Amino acid sequence: MNTMTLRRKLRLPPLMLGAALGIASMAGAAGVRAEDYDPWPGIAKEQFAGRAIVEDAAAVTLEAPVRAEDAALVPLSIRVPAGVKATKLTLIVDKNPAPVVAIFTFGAAAGEGERTLSTRVRVDMYSNVRAVIETADGQLHMATKFVKAAGGCSAPALKDADDALANIGKTQVRVFDQQGSSAAPEAQVMIRHPNYSGMQMNQLTGLYIPAKYVREIEVKRGDDLVFRMEGGISISEDPNIRFTYQPSKDRSDVIAVTAKDTDGTVFTGRGGQKGA
Repeated sequence: MNTMTLRRKLRLPPLMLGAALGIASMAGAAGVRAEDYDPWPGIAKEQFAGRAIVEDAAAVTLEAPVRAEDAALVPLSIRVPAGVKATKLTLIVDKNPAPVVAIFTFGAAAGEGERTLSTRVRVDMYSNVRAVIETADGQLHMATKFVKAAGGCSAPALKDADDALANIGKTQVRVFDQQGSSAAPEAQVMIRHPNYSGMQMNQLTGLYIPAKYVREIEVKRGDDLVFRMEGGISISEDPNIRFTYQPSKDRSDVIAVTAKDTDGTVFTGRGGQKGA
C-alpha cells in the first residue's frame, strides 16, 4: 500500500498518520515482511521524540489476552498504582496501520490513588501492545503484552450499517460507587458509533467504507477534568471506556461526557451515582 492510498483510506490526524506512514515506508525500505518487521524503534522515536522509556511494572501494568477471541474487540486494562502521578497514557499496537490507538491526558479529577482504565481495541496482526505513561516529573514508563490476533482493523462491522448510523452517538454513562468504601469509584462511558477504520469493505458495493470514528472524548466530574482522549481507527466499534476517578467529598458526583467524531458531530451524555 503506497503513502497516498494509506492517507486517502485512513484520513488520520497528523499525530497518528506520521507513525502509520513511517511503518509502511520503513518496512518497505528494509525489504522485510510486515510480520517480521519491528516498528517499535520508529514509533518510539516518532511519538516520544527519542526520550528514554523504561519497562516498569512498578509504575504501570497492562492486562491483555495472549490470544484474542475477536481481533476487532480486544480488551485492555491498564493499572497505575497509588503514588504514581501519571499525567498521560498512550496506548499503542505496534503493527496496526495506525499504531497509536489513543492518548489519554489526565486532569485533577483522575485522582492520586490507584488508577485503572479499560477499553477495547482492534489488532490487525500479531503484535506487541503497549501502555506508556508519562509522569508529572516527565519520565516515561511502559508495560508491554504480545497479543495474537489478526484482521481487526479490516473486520466487517458487527452491526447493520443503517442501524449503526441511525443510532450513532447515543451515549450512556454509568457510575459505580460503593458508598462507605474507601476505594475510588468507577464510571463507564459507552458510545454507539461504528468507528469505521477506512479499511473495511462494503460487502454489497465492494468499496471501502470511508473512515469515520470518534476522535475526541472529554470526561469531567462536575467542572473538573477526569481525562481527555484523542483516538484513532484502532479503537473498537462502539467505544467503551471504564475508569476510576477521584470523587468529591460527598461523593454526589455527576460524570459528564462530550465526544466528537471525524465529521465534527458532537455527542454528550451524563450519569450520576445510580448510572444512566
